[in-house]
Amino acid sequence: MWEQMTAADVPPEYRFEWFAQTVSQVLLPTAFETPDPSAFYAHGGQLALGEARLARFAYAPLHSRRTPALIRQGDPEQYQLALVTGGSAWFAQQGGEAELAVGDMALWDTSRPYRSGSGTDGRGVEVLVLQIPKESMPLRSQHMDRLLARRIRGGAGLSGILAGFLTDLARKGPDCLPGELDVLEAMVVDLAASCLAGHLGATAQQPAELRSHLLLRRIRTFIDHHVADPDLTPRVVAERHHLSLRSLYALFRDEPESVAATIRRRRLERCRDDLARPEMSREPIQLIAARWGFASATAFSRTFRAAYGITPHDYRAHALQHADETQSVSG
Repeated sequence: MWEQMTAADVPPEYRFEWFAQTVSQVLLPTAFETPDPSAFYAHGGQLALGEARLARFAYAPLHSRRTPALIRQGDPEQYQLALVTGGSAWFAQQGGEAELAVGDMALWDTSRPYRSGSGTDGRGVEVLVLQIPKESMPLRSQHMDRLLARRIRGGAGLSGILAGFLTDLARKGPDCLPGELDVLEAMVVDLAASCLAGHLGATAQQPAELRSHLLLRRIRTFIDHHVADPDLTPRVVAERHHLSLRSLYALFRDEPESVAATIRRRRLERCRDDLARPEMSREPIQLIAARWGFASATAFSRTFRAAYGITPHDYRAHALQHADETQSVSG
């Protein structure tokens, strides 16, 4: 659901100050100026997709800037991609400057100084902002630098698909379940990366690191969707993605864990979550293990203890006791 932010309940004479403080505290430290503070309005919200977020804002004309001093105060270390859905805006960073109308997009880096403004025609602006952690962006930083504060037209091709996806995500995303939002996060980050790669002039020769990243994303999503299948193995994963086992292992060579370890970890995480649920406290542990792909209760117990340093039985007892204590305190 949206985390709402609105100045409607703030006295008019304090709305601009409220907006400046809220953005600096919730998003990132930023300095603002507006031509008429007494007439200022603003509302918006954030939708958490996982590590990435989608924000939407509508506000009166203003100028903003992010200086080296403000960056030192706080930096979420993100790439932020804005889509203008109403009015107009401009962004300047790293020597580039983009004038944006409805349907246009622009990218900026929160770790570098920038300036921006809205309402050059005297009206306010409505904008969607996709906030992508840098560690989640598959394109190299030197590639991203070439795209900062460049106008990206969102009317056709992959840019148009991305703009439409962001608009639909803002409208329908709040109705999704947490697990569905995790899937949507992978989709929107991959789509944004593919769109940006195209604007590097590399549409025909997509960077190798991006192709590998997208394939890894698809494989991890596949594993999440099929982790309950006891027959899920690296060979099955390879076959379903038209890869040899050697190619699959090579794809995971530089990853923190192998494909087999990824399957095992996701199964263990699902079991651990179920063991901590009070409503499932009477369900036998072996049934929970079997539900998430462990054919042997003994093997599950041994694997669980190796991963978490505690038996499944003891973990459940501690988790349920903590849940009871938390409920008693809140009650």
